[in-house]
Amino acid sequence: MVSFEQLVFDESSPIYMQIIRFVKQKIAAGVIQDKEEMPSRRVLSALLGVNPNTIQKAYRILEEEGILCSHSGVKSYIDLNAEKRERIYQELLESDTLVWIKAMKRMGVTKQEAARLFERVWEKEYGGKEE
Repeated sequence: MVSFEQLVFDESSPIYMQIIRFVKQKIAAGVIQDKEEMPSRRVLSALLGVNPNTIQKAYRILEEEGILCSHSGVKSYIDLNAEKRERIYQELLESDTLVWIKAMKRMGVTKQEAARLFERVWEKEYGGKEE
């Protein structure tokens, strides 16, 4: 069963979008696997303390994107293959990178300065390790 214990809401975007992003991040990281069961809408609503319609909206969007499979009277589960996982991974990388680039541009940072900053912070944080 997919766990939502680590999900912490913030003010950055609507709650249903944060739920979707959480699921996608866990998929991209390999934490959520194919055919893994999702909590029922009612259970997740109670667990997260949010309106059931919010959960319904998140689940509907995940279904539309082909990530979640739901049938009436049957538990919802994650529907993945290597292609979907890679698509989700690339989508998250690009969206997070775009946020970073826009922040750098607002501060007047050039592409070269941003690249040097990236290298410096990576080295400081990970000591040159590729992981």
